[in-house]
Amino acid sequence: MSLSNLQRQVIHSDATVGRSKTESAAEFVAARNPYVTLDLHPLALTAENAAGILENYDLVLDGTDNLVTRRAVAAAAEGLRLPLVSGAVSMFSGQLTVFAPHLGSPPHHALYPPEASDDALPSCEANGIIGPVTGVIGTLMAMEAIKLIIGIGTPLLGRLLVYDARDASFSELSY
Repeated sequence: MSLSNLQRQVIHSDATVGRSKTESAAEFVAARNPYVTLDLHPLALTAENAAGILENYDLVLDGTDNLVTRRAVAAAAEGLRLPLVSGAVSMFSGQLTVFAPHLGSPPHHALYPPEASDDALPSCEANGIIGPVTGVIGTLMAMEAIKLIIGIGTPLLGRLLVYDARDASFSELSY
């Protein structure tokens, strides 16, 4: 955990700087609800290990910050026929969608084509992220997960929800 992340990652504190995010997050969850069972995976998720990590779950939420990892998560989720709730943030904006080709939605590459590259995107370090934007997108991701788990409402399948904090506005795009 690094000091530069604290303003947007509310489960960590000054006391956790220098420790692993996995360990810090586990302590946060245990302090709030000791009845939650966690399966910790303190390693980088890659194309080689993603399916093995995700295979024991019913749903995937991805808030990673690079296309390489996002593609690995998406490929594993698609191969395992798991719905993938995907959220991303940058500066004053965020976006959210659900990928579930087995439920009829377009696959990940329909929105993020193979030629898209992290090199062409602004980094978190260069542009920054306004902390509350992560809260908005994270809460919306949790709601999409709940909808998928209990089978209520209309998940964001084939739809991208975009949040602009500057205007407190949402827009929706189909893909």
